[in-house]
Amino acid sequence: MTSSRLSRGQLTVLILALMATGIGQSLVFAILAPLGREVALGELQITSIIASSSLVFALAAPVWGRFSDRVGRKPVIITGLLGYTIGTLLFASVFHLGLLGVVSGLSLWGLLLLARCSQTLVMSATNPASAAYAADHSTSEQRTRTMARLGTANSMGTILGPAVSGVLATLGLLAPLYFAGGLAALAALLVWRQLPPTPKRELGQHHSRVRLRMYDRRVVHLLASGVGLFIGFSAIQQTLGFQLQDKLALSGIQTAQMTGAALMISASFTLLVQLTLMQRLKLRPTQFVRLGLLALLCGAALLAGTSRLPLLAAGMAFLGTGLGLCMPAISAGASLAVNPEEQGAVAGLVSACPAIGFVVGPICAGALYQVHGPLAPLFSAVVFFLVLVMLALHEGRQRSA
Repeated sequence: MTSSRLSRGQLTVLILALMATGIGQSLVFAILAPLGREVALGELQITSIIASSSLVFALAAPVWGRFSDRVGRKPVIITGLLGYTIGTLLFASVFHLGLLGVVSGLSLWGLLLLARCSQTLVMSATNPASAAYAADHSTSEQRTRTMARLGTANSMGTILGPAVSGVLATLGLLAPLYFAGGLAALAALLVWRQLPPTPKRELGQHHSRVRLRMYDRRVVHLLASGVGLFIGFSAIQQTLGFQLQDKLALSGIQTAQMTGAALMISASFTLLVQLTLMQRLKLRPTQFVRLGLLALLCGAALLAGTSRLPLLAAGMAFLGTGLGLCMPAISAGASLAVNPEEQGAVAGLVSACPAIGFVVGPICAGALYQVHGPLAPLFSAVVFFLVLVMLALHEGRQRSA
């Protein structure tokens, strides 16, 4: 579906919608560790909330992507944003009950899992539908640049989210969550008013009942790379707050602010790479991915070997650079590898990759952190290296075929 080019206005609406969810997610990542400890949850319980909801996201995103192939992208994007709003308010309300002492222990943990997973079930609609909308309106030559521009939404959200959380956390650890819910509601209103729908006649022409699988040989290497890099990244991200609080003896609010600052550094470099290198270099998607994995490997190695703030900042910068190179390339490469009628389906699969990574990474890192703190980033470094080897072997087989 490339009958019309993605206009600047359409791209802006998509970016703002994804930025709203990106801000919300980064707020959660910045405050969840100290907030969980405030209600007496253990490290593994806290990371399991992210892991469980990520599993739901991974299962639901491909379904929403295929659904958008049938009913259109716009209603699915709006559904995801409204689900994010309601789910975030519910998640924050359960934490509020925990802070008041109304619910505690395993009951609190179970309610938080239920609230977060319910939210994720619906919010997972926004990303694949937005990516498919962008793919519908871009040619193959424009695809990598378009996906990189769309990727700036998450990057900008990840930059702004920690900054907002640091300010709002002074009002209480729950204030950032309520803000995120309101922001997603405003984004849903913007999409409803400003984003043109995909014409039904085009949906009918391109609709296919063929179900794209994760192991489809056209995209399996790209999807595996996406899963691997987010296993490694989430392992670092979800234990970063614990490490900062324990090493620097910070309070809950200070931990949220420091974690937010570290995530801002990472996201700033992601945004910089997407606005510069991804727009100017003319490389194959897999070449971008290999460069990104090398940067991620350097970042993980730095974080594993130091507790000094300047080197910590450098490590986060390398991680941000790696993400900025990898994810737009994976999205573009997967989109180019499939047919027009499979754009929603493949966008759903790509959107599921980070979620699958967040299922495995936080659980492994949470368990390893309880044994020895530096094991979490070391685990990430090993994962990045294995993905890099896997991609190199795949390309070698492709050349010899």
